[in-house]
Amino acid sequence: MANRVWAYVDQFKSQALLASWEVVFTGRKLADQLGSGLTVLVIGSHLDALAKAAIEYGADEVLLVDDPSLEDYRASPYAAALAGAVGENKLDIFLFPTTTRGREVAGMAAIDLNTGVLVDVTEIKLDGDKVTAIRPVYAGKLLSEVVCNAKPQLVTLRGRAFEKPVPDAGRTGTVTKLPTVMAEDEIKLKVTGYQAAEGGVSLTDASVIVSGGRGTSNNSAEPPAEITDESEKEIWKAQQGFILINDLASVLDGAVGASRAAVDAGYVPYVHQVGQTGKVVSPDLYIACGISGAIQHLAGMRSSKVIVAINKDPEAPIFKYARFGVVGDLYKILPPLTAAMKERLEK
Repeated sequence: MANRVWAYVDQFKSQALLASWEVVFTGRKLADQLGSGLTVLVIGSHLDALAKAAIEYGADEVLLVDDPSLEDYRASPYAAALAGAVGENKLDIFLFPTTTRGREVAGMAAIDLNTGVLVDVTEIKLDGDKVTAIRPVYAGKLLSEVVCNAKPQLVTLRGRAFEKPVPDAGRTGTVTKLPTVMAEDEIKLKVTGYQAAEGGVSLTDASVIVSGGRGTSNNSAEPPAEITDESEKEIWKAQQGFILINDLASVLDGAVGASRAAVDAGYVPYVHQVGQTGKVVSPDLYIACGISGAIQHLAGMRSSKVIVAINKDPEAPIFKYARFGVVGDLYKILPPLTAAMKERLEK
């Protein structure tokens, strides 16, 4: 009997995103509830190591669409490969990580498979083979229960919202290689190169995030004499706060985040933005420094397990959502906090 639950592994350069293993592990549990096996689909190039890892994380069967033309992610051939892999299989549930690529390929596959997709889900309930997906709406103020009345039911899972798996090196499974669907000359989009982002821990994978907002500016600091433009002076002053934020994040092996206000003001690049128009994160610890707590920012980090707020304004909305709050100047709080963490962690 064909497996009724499938999971998709999002990878880049043959390295799986951590959220993919949460998806595989969640698929394993759903398959057990349905008395089914679990099929994992991986698309890309040089995937043998990923196939082995997928089995260790819970797959009974791994389908590989492994071709040099798929080394770089392009939505059209990936969606076509996915639809081709599903073919005539009568599966009930297909899980994806809510990553940029995972969400895009799930949406395109839903069109090819004539079904719907439930996105950014934080909890799943089963009624027979029917999925009830729970997801945040209205910037996280409410939780909505949604269902898909067609099959397969495509669901994207929010990273770090589900149980983190532990691989079992003793598991066994089957690996089947499938042919690619689109030839290279049929693919209109070409990848000509990459520009590497700043180093550091990925926001979506980080268990600890230290974020800064507009309140990071140190108005008492004096910019270097060569900086004469007033707007550049403001950016320089704020960047001094992000130096402290980066120091703390580094000690905690965490990532650096930012509010939209900080990004729009030019304090840090967009890659660090957390919120409704940035990354949605669910770390174990989120430290918000100089962030007021606008609803758009809360939408991106409200599901953090522990929120710590540092702000000079005791009326800042962020304090309503923080488990721990410190009213004060981050320039006086972060240096001793970083020093204490270094000592505690023996770094």
